[in-house]
Amino acid sequence: MRSQNTKILHIDSNHTLLWEQLEQAGFHIEADYTSSKAEIEAKIHNYHGIVIRSRFKIDKAFIDKAVNLKFIARVGAGLESIDCEYAQSKNIHLIAAPEGNRNAVGEHALGMLLSVMNKLNRADRLVREGKWIREGNRGYELEGKTVGIIGYGNMGKSFAKKLKGFDVHVLCYDILDNVGDENATQVSLSELHSKADVLSLHIPWTPTTDKLVNAEFINAFVKPFWFINTSRGKNVVTDDLVAALESGKILGAGLDVLEYEKLSFENLFIDAEKPKAFEYLLQAENVILTPHIAGWTYESHQKLAQVIVDKIIKLYS
Repeated sequence: MRSQNTKILHIDSNHTLLWEQLEQAGFHIEADYTSSKAEIEAKIHNYHGIVIRSRFKIDKAFIDKAVNLKFIARVGAGLESIDCEYAQSKNIHLIAAPEGNRNAVGEHALGMLLSVMNKLNRADRLVREGKWIREGNRGYELEGKTVGIIGYGNMGKSFAKKLKGFDVHVLCYDILDNVGDENATQVSLSELHSKADVLSLHIPWTPTTDKLVNAEFINAFVKPFWFINTSRGKNVVTDDLVAALESGKILGAGLDVLEYEKLSFENLFIDAEKPKAFEYLLQAENVILTPHIAGWTYESHQKLAQVIVDKIIKLYS
């Protein structure tokens, strides 16, 4: 394929290098950050490629109107906002960039884990309130613990690499065989359940992973454990997570994602009355919440764009 006369529509704003380098490579670039999905559907037949983040779902109806589309590039790690099977049936190439923010996610997961185990957020708040409480803020060390990672792709591997400097035993579970490496030993899910002191999720949101972390899953762990989720909120049943926090089965949680997020990840579903489980998370001292920013660093902003550029250019080389 050749880049000349190839028209690409940017549906979301991204790092400027993405636009600049594609233009330099000979692509014809246009942007539409404000039109409705219906308005974009009405003109999508004019384009050969689209670049998105998560503004709206690329579904069957959208794809049917995109009769000249050759690729969909998502500036992010996952493709759950795209009907991938249908797109591929139309010979549309799907491009994502998990390599671009894997380091950021690994660092964020580690930061959350250290913070929740050492009660840093609670201790900081109490000192600011004039309360100098040492015994009540005694933390736990990672040394000697077993860290379980579910999903050992780009993100899981990055987190395991960050743990290499700690004296911990790292186990990983993945649906693919032979993904373990020098940083993590691949085990069965039952072995992970029996040994882990920490669980970190690094999986996409799919029909298989939807509501994976529920009461049955949580109670299968032999030991109480700390829980970190930087993957997708809908992989966890929040009501069951809260019940485990209340019972002590989960010792603490670091949540960068929530079940209540909109598909765009830019807002919560919450408009007025908050679910009871969410209210609990907001008040819990052993829970750290961040607004889906694990992979959202200044560095990853540039890295994600560069990965997308490189993959599009390679597609046309």
